[in-house]
Amino acid sequence: MLIAILSGFLFAFILVFAGNDLKNKYAIVSAIVPFGLFVYFLQFTNRIAAGEVIKKTYQWIPSLNVNLGFTLDGISLIFALMITGIGFLVFVYTAAYLKGHHYLDRFYGYLAIFMAAMLGLVLSDNILSLFIFWELTSISSFFLIGFNNKEKSSRQSAVLALAITGIGGLLLLAGMLILGNVTGTYSIAEMLSSQSIISDSPHYIIIVLLLFGAAFTKSAQFPFHFWLPGAMKAPTPVSTYLHSATMVKAGIYLLMRFTPILGSTELWNTTLIIVGAVTMLYAAIHTIFRTDLKGILAYSTISALGILVFLIGLGTKDALLAACAFILVHAFYKACLFLVTGIIDHETGTRDTTVLSGLRKVMLPVAIAGILAAVSNAGIPPSFGFLGKDLIYESTLHMGDMAIVLTALAVLTNILLLYAGFVAGVKPFTGKLPSQFEKVHLPSYLMWAPPLILAVGGIVIGLFPGIVEGALIKPAVTALGANSGDIHLKLWHGFNTVLALSATTIGVGLLVYFVLKPSEKLVQLAQKFEIISPQHIVESLAYGFAYFSSYWSKIVQNGYLRNYIATIIIFLIIVVGYTLFNHTTFEIDYNSFAKLTVYEILTLVLMIVGILFTVFTKSRLAAVASMGVVGLAISLIFVYYSAPDLAMTQFSIDTLTVILFVLVLYKLPKYLNISNTANRIKDGVISIAFGSLIMVLALEVLSQPQNTETSSFYAENAYILAKGKNVVNVILVDFRGIDTFMEISVLTIAAIGVFSLLKLRLAKKFRDK
Repeated sequence: MLIAILSGFLFAFILVFAGNDLKNKYAIVSAIVPFGLFVYFLQFTNRIAAGEVIKKTYQWIPSLNVNLGFTLDGISLIFALMITGIGFLVFVYTAAYLKGHHYLDRFYGYLAIFMAAMLGLVLSDNILSLFIFWELTSISSFFLIGFNNKEKSSRQSAVLALAITGIGGLLLLAGMLILGNVTGTYSIAEMLSSQSIISDSPHYIIIVLLLFGAAFTKSAQFPFHFWLPGAMKAPTPVSTYLHSATMVKAGIYLLMRFTPILGSTELWNTTLIIVGAVTMLYAAIHTIFRTDLKGILAYSTISALGILVFLIGLGTKDALLAACAFILVHAFYKACLFLVTGIIDHETGTRDTTVLSGLRKVMLPVAIAGILAAVSNAGIPPSFGFLGKDLIYESTLHMGDMAIVLTALAVLTNILLLYAGFVAGVKPFTGKLPSQFEKVHLPSYLMWAPPLILAVGGIVIGLFPGIVEGALIKPAVTALGANSGDIHLKLWHGFNTVLALSATTIGVGLLVYFVLKPSEKLVQLAQKFEIISPQHIVESLAYGFAYFSSYWSKIVQNGYLRNYIATIIIFLIIVVGYTLFNHTTFEIDYNSFAKLTVYEILTLVLMIVGILFTVFTKSRLAAVASMGVVGLAISLIFVYYSAPDLAMTQFSIDTLTVILFVLVLYKLPKYLNISNTANRIKDGVISIAFGSLIMVLALEVLSQPQNTETSSFYAENAYILAKGKNVVNVILVDFRGIDTFMEISVLTIAAIGVFSLLKLRLAKKFRDK
């Protein structure tokens, strides 16, 4: 499985060298990668259907007992097949949709990386690797959404999507680390046996809330949904792949995967039911107020994701069965509708539903695909969508006292989704063909074949649900912790309440479609409420924060280095000083002091004179020389107390510092007065306070009991292990050699930068500015 995941990254790497060939007639060859992966995962269906869970483990961080594990069970198999199967169709579609595009190879590279990251996410058994792949999906989707980077709207949408999902990634990391700490393992499989430990933990609430934050931002749940409609600025293959079967369902996968571990509590179920219900109805209503095909599909996608969260929140076996089936239902019809929308936009140059009609006369295969997808979206028999809708109603009807309310919400949502599906999949192809579209022609079969395959697939599975029942649905329900033994999918269940609800949904939905026509008036009506939308509120907060940051920067980041240093030192004085003031334990024993020698007294006098001369002299060169004298005095003190190595270090550093200061002063204008009396008094007070703080801190450290274990180890092993008698040198060069090397590297890079700036000679036009 590791090779299957890495194949996508490897393909993207190969494109760096072979990308030019891909831009021409060999673009279709790229589809071999997702097709091969689809076949690879398809071969596991019989083993998974038989109840087997396939696991692969690789050593990762043995010292921390952390392994890189991958698990293929019912739920991960569904997602793996969707990722690779729809990925294959998107790769094929892209070959014609972006034919001749200058950056086609780059686009395929982003798609391949995203596909590999999604596979890694759904197959990971280790929560740390799951987080890594989670973040890779966010990063690769950023490049895909902003692929048309010359358009400002695309760049803004990509940044917004990355910001929202990036915050979710941070929440996921925090939640996973806490969860791993509570359970003592990072393996999801091992956590299954620790459910009671987790639910009884005082950290359970924070773990669940953090995981919800990650899932809701990724899967566009209210109020974090607004990044998804903006992401429609991406090319259609991106919208199809990311927003029908993969990225937006990553949050759904996360909730499903952790349902057996964190679920079955009031916090878990109630939160998911409320958030899912609000999202599915809110987004479904929004489809009425949109005329852009992609906008309609975006909000219907958000609504469908809300349905999935709602079903996971219900938590019953019927609800989990409905969720597993609806994941596939939605992937089939939504991917098809996105691809159809891309064809319409590609050939007509518009996605405006108010002007599109009659396109069946010039694009019949595309019309068939769109209409069949709309039928499945509406839940009209004999489509797979009919089964999915019935299972939703079946699950809500068994929810006791809340059954009526929950069922009503589901029915209303499905009515509006039927309307949205028909507007996107039926309206552009029915009615009279406008004159401006009479010259529109059918595109390459590489574009219309993929949506037609998906549309027909939705009907075939509806007629023969056994295709997915035993191989995919039952194992997925089992992986969610429910008993799937008595599950039997069939198209006809007889005349019952569920059938009546389905008939009501279809009848009322069709009535709404024929009565309510998309119009700019509805769009303008929705815009009047934009001020209270989550997007407007978040953007207003962002603008306010940016304004505050700019104002604060003008005060704090004012260009004076001495102010920056003073701010840092004052902060340290307050924080460290407060701590020391409340916890200082040292006592000065004056009787333990050794008598001062004449050499020490002379050295201290020399140091004090050097400090005073540094502070009060008006000559910059004299101040630098005086600082050198202070450093030399400190070196002498080290010598008096038998530390010649420290003395040499101090002497070398002070000598180098004096030389550098002289070189810098040589470049500065002469007699430049950049300080006044008030600033000097302020700097003096800060310096005295900070020096006093360091003195107290040093005395406090010296008063603490000394643990000589570390120093004893180095003293005993310096010569034995490193063949060196100077313990300090051995520590720096051998025991901590890598640290020292990195420090030297940092200093070298900084020196090169400083040298470059000193040698920089700007053109006159830049100097004048």
